[in-house]
Amino acid sequence: LMEVKMSSMAFTVSTRFPDDDWRTRSPASSHNRCLYCRQGRLFRVRSARMAENSPRENASYAEWLPLAHELADAAGVVIRQYFRSPSLDLDLKSDQSPVTVADREAERVMRAILMDRAPSHGILGEELGCSDTDLDLDQREWVWVLDPIDGTKAFLSGKPTFGTLIALVHRGVPVLGVIDQAVLHERWVGYKGGSTTLNGQPVRVRRIDNNTLESERLLPFIYVHATHPSMFQGSEADWEKFRNLERNCRQSIFGSDCYAYALLASGCIDLVVEADLKPWDFLALSPVVENAGGVFTDWNGQGISLKSDGRVIAAASQQIHEESIQYLRDGD
Repeated sequence: LMEVKMSSMAFTVSTRFPDDDWRTRSPASSHNRCLYCRQGRLFRVRSARMAENSPRENASYAEWLPLAHELADAAGVVIRQYFRSPSLDLDLKSDQSPVTVADREAERVMRAILMDRAPSHGILGEELGCSDTDLDLDQREWVWVLDPIDGTKAFLSGKPTFGTLIALVHRGVPVLGVIDQAVLHERWVGYKGGSTTLNGQPVRVRRIDNNTLESERLLPFIYVHATHPSMFQGSEADWEKFRNLERNCRQSIFGSDCYAYALLASGCIDLVVEADLKPWDFLALSPVVENAGGVFTDWNGQGISLKSDGRVIAAASQQIHEESIQYLRDGD
């Protein structure tokens, strides 16, 4: 072990401890906060100030912003060291989707921070699952939902369209969301009752209306974005719905992963439609889009929650949303 002093805080650095220790050690009694993993070593940080700096359990949504930033910062350190690494190991999960050591380590560092800073909160992550298998997360007051690398295929290809997604869910509904592009150093943050920012500066969706285009309908002028056609093809009905929407839009564009939603919040694009998503794929996106002035629902026009079915639509305006959802809604 090695002791160092920094800004009046004592740090203890140790080598990697067993993976099982992440799941079995008591967060209430632990004072260890993981900063980052690097080349097979896990670095832990011990700080006596940590508990007193944590938000109160009844804090407003904005009071959780520093913790959300801390999670994104920690994940970003891991992600940047592995990006475009020719020696990066790749595994396939049971659904044949790719996963890397970067995915797993980035999620572990975020979980370690949450176990110390918000020990009573639930955690749901793409790579390591649920923090409490004996309790329905939908019944937890606070749950953090983590996707360390949304767009692993893009990450493996060296394309900076992937992102770290962090959502804070309150009573089943997302109230705070982060889309962090660690390589480009771009971070979108939105929270209920506030606004959406990109690196601290407010952003808004762009406005296209009938007067601007001199047309009753907007869809013929709109590009619809999605990650890949295969996400719709698991259901023949969903594929046909998307194809109908696509035929009524100007054109479809594929390949942006979560980055498309960030661009929509910044006023660069106007419509994203996707299906076959998991909670960690979409919960962080809703606060970012909605608090930038956009609309984010499922295909039936219902608000997003932990129980949503993974078919989502994000639109820059209510009119674009209404015109689009007529092709997506069940029973239509």
